[in-house]
Amino acid sequence: MESSDVRAVEAEQGEWEPKILVFCCNWCSYAGADLAGVSRLQMPSNFLVIRTMCSARVDPEFVLRAFAKGADGVLVAGCHPADCHYIGGNYRTRRRIAMLRMLLEQYGFDPDRLRLEWISASEGERFQRTIQEFTETIRELGPNPLTEEE
Repeated sequence: MESSDVRAVEAEQGEWEPKILVFCCNWCSYAGADLAGVSRLQMPSNFLVIRTMCSARVDPEFVLRAFAKGADGVLVAGCHPADCHYIGGNYRTRRRIAMLRMLLEQYGFDPDRLRLEWISASEGERFQRTIQEFTETIRELGPNPLTEEE
């Protein structure tokens, strides 16, 4: 049985768990994720955090490659607008994510699989809530359509 067959069976039986990749900026959202963990806030365990120096360092190719490699959802988290340590990085990120969402939709991919959030270092509860909401959204959307086709 191939991996896509296993995922389809798991989805039907309710055992499937989405794979979520989270790109966090070093200065704010990574610290917010750390605060959520140190505070022992309950979160799903199906996400992987990749720390970047700035949300603007998340190249669109990284997001597309994540989906191609089987991620069911991608979350990009950065500093609040006007709080970026690199001055205008999060404004570039906002434009890139908007462009990527349009691109995903043009190729028949649900743009809700890609999300952008502004999370500061003091917002551990917001990080927890964002992860829970995004996981639930991806669970409703089901497995990545690219992995189903293999």
